Amino acid sequence: MLRHLTVIALTLLIAACQARQASLDFDNSRDFAAYRNWAWAEPALQYQPDDLRLRSDLTEQRVRQAISEQLDQRGLRPAAPGARADLQVRAYLIVETRQQQVTTQYSPGFGNYWGGYWGSPIVNESRNVDYRVATLQVDLLDGKDGKLVWRSSVERIVDDNPGSPGERNAQIQGSVARIMANYPPR
Repeated sequence: MLRHLTVIALTLLIAACQARQASLDFDNSRDFAAYRNWAWAEPALQYQPDDLRLRSDLTEQRVRQAISEQLDQRGLRPAAPGARADLQVRAYLIVETRQQQVTTQYSPGFGNYWGGYWGSPIVNESRNVDYRVATLQVDLLDGKDGKLVWRSSVERIVDDNPGSPGERNAQIQGSVARIMANYPPR
């Protein structure tokens, strides 16, 4: 019974975290209509922590392609080789461990909430649950002064089974679409 309640609590926690909207911040003094083209700021994708188990050329390729497609849908074109771009694009993949405290209440006997005459008191059992969260963040920097002008990110609970390459690609495409839905800012 206790195990079932813990599984239900964790399932609700995961569903709540995956339903979050993208976080957004931008410089409202900038004229985003003036930005016409973009280029990658090297390195295009930074990993935090810089762990070899996290790094993947395939992941970087998927992130780059998803961002390129989303920028193209918003009317931003890649800058000509050798030309200075209006925007520099950089992405971050951040994986961190978080902890959630889960409390379960149960009564070992028959009774009401307050215990007393009809049964035994309520027992609270608390435990800490560790889980990993991946954050994908996209930064747009002004090509002239190099200052950050727009940033958006989404978080996702890291699953122990990452799925097929097609499923990973779909997850990245969906995350980047949620991020870029806020560009240009209104």
